[in-house]
Amino acid sequence: MLIVLVVPALGGCVAEPRGLHVEGPALQPSRVAGPVYIADAAGVALQQPTSAQLTEYVVVSQLSWRDWGGPTARATGKLGGPWCGRGCADDPYDATLTLSGLEQQERMAYYRRATVEPKKPEDLPAAAVNVQFQGIRLSIPDV
Repeated sequence: MLIVLVVPALGGCVAEPRGLHVEGPALQPSRVAGPVYIADAAGVALQQPTSAQLTEYVVVSQLSWRDWGGPTARATGKLGGPWCGRGCADDPYDATLTLSGLEQQERMAYYRRATVEPKKPEDLPAAAVNVQFQGIRLSIPDV
C-alpha cells in the first residue's frame, strides 16, 4: 500500500494581517459647471422655481428653497393637483420637495428625480393614495 502525501506550496498565499491600506485624499463629487435646472412636466427648464407641475397629478407652489445646485435641492411649499379637489386650490397641503440625481448636460445640469413629502400625509384625501409622490422621474430637455 502506497500513501502519497501532497503538501501545497504556500508562497504568496499569506494574507496581510493589517488589512487593506489606502493612501491619498478621499474622492470628492465632481462640481457642476454652469447653471442648474429642473424640467417641469412640459419639459420647460426652470431655475429655483416658485412653482412647478412635476407630473400631470403633482403640482408644487409657493416654494422656498433651502438648498439648490448641490447633489440635492430642498424646498418647502404647497402641494396640490387634480386629486385634491376644489378645496385644494384655496388651501393646498404643506409639503417638502427634494430634488436629486443631478446630471451634467453640456454647460448646465438638471435634477432627474423629485420626492414630495406632505407635512401631514394623514390629511390628504383618499384619492392621493393613487398618486406617486416618491421617486418622480423628471425629464431633461434636449440641449
